[in-house]
Amino acid sequence: MKQNVLTRYRVMAYVTAIWLLVFTVAIIAKYGFETGDTMLISQIHGVLFIVYVVFAFDLGSKAKWPFGKLLWVLAAGCIPFASFFVEPKVSREARALVTDPAPAPAKV
Repeated sequence: MKQNVLTRYRVMAYVTAIWLLVFTVAIIAKYGFETGDTMLISQIHGVLFIVYVVFAFDLGSKAKWPFGKLLWVLAAGCIPFASFFVEPKVSREARALVTDPAPAPAKV
C-alpha cells in the first residue's frame, strides 16, 4: 500500500470531522436558539463525507480490513469527535502496511 492512500484518508478524516462539528453547532444554533441556516453547511459536509467514505473504503480494501472494522471507521465520520479518536489508531495500524520504495544508493 502506498503512503498517499493513508495520507488521503487522514486528511479527509480530519476535514470531515471538523465540518461535522461545524454542522453540529449550526444544528444546535438553529433548533436550540432559532438562529441561522444549516443548508450550505449540511451540503458541504455531505460532499466531504462522500469523499471520506471513498477514501476510507480505498484504505480498508488495500489494508484488507474485515467488513466490521470498515463499518466502524465509516461510522466514525458520522459521530462528532469520533474521528479524532479513531483516525490515530487506524493510522498507526496502516503505517505498518505502507511500502516505501527502497532508498536510492548514495553517490560517492
